[in-house]
Amino acid sequence: MRKLWINIFLFFLVFNKCAGAGTPGIVISPEEARKIAQKVFENECSGRDECLMAWNEGEDFLSLGIGHFIWYPEGASGAFEESFPEFLKYLKSIEIEMPPWLAVDPPPSCPWTSKENFLIGIQSAKALDLRQLLLKTKTEQGHFIVQRFERALPLMLQETPWPSREKLKKQFYRVASSTAGIFAMIDYINFKGYGTAPKERYKGQGWGLLRVLSEMNGEATGMKALEEFVRVADRVLVERVKNAPENRKEGRWLPGWQNRVKSYLEF
Repeated sequence: MRKLWINIFLFFLVFNKCAGAGTPGIVISPEEARKIAQKVFENECSGRDECLMAWNEGEDFLSLGIGHFIWYPEGASGAFEESFPEFLKYLKSIEIEMPPWLAVDPPPSCPWTSKENFLIGIQSAKALDLRQLLLKTKTEQGHFIVQRFERALPLMLQETPWPSREKLKKQFYRVASSTAGIFAMIDYINFKGYGTAPKERYKGQGWGLLRVLSEMNGEATGMKALEEFVRVADRVLVERVKNAPENRKEGRWLPGWQNRVKSYLEF
């Protein structure tokens, strides 16, 4: 497996007012950041460049990049948060050169309408443009993943009733007390989202990071916090499968999801 070394410098997570005054920041060393980005790439793509573009069976969107960012066709509106257009905006903001059809504002919808349509067009000019962009922007994809984590706590607090906000912050920082815990939350965001989007619900129940942290109740930090995170995430994913529409047949994916969450203990 070819190593993906992503040059991410020291960064501080600075939260806005909704995170509360005096909230301590989180610091990750460059080596820790490289390891986190590499692990996300391995979890999403098995560390293989050929998996940077994937249309998975049973899904109605294209998954792209080291974080498998979601991209819907025009007119599609699924239950999952779309993140690839946000990544294109990020590339534009840091002045990364892109093919003209991807650099438009607002970002375009996915030009393929189904997995079959995508496979037919896999050697088209647009597919080749997209592949080259993903290959040359792995570093930027790593930065984007980190940036999404930076926004996590403020976004989740906005969707949390005032009486529960202190508990949410406490559980967030319990998990973030170790590098493995930070990786777990970063990977889970890319894997199952923030949990703040109203559409990301089955039978009224979400499955993102917000749901997992909200159901945690422990006090200990470090490995104990991570172990609780893994237990609760496993339970949330099992519930998601039970609540999912029958035609999605999500049970086929559950063992892989559970193995992925358990792997956080081995970071």
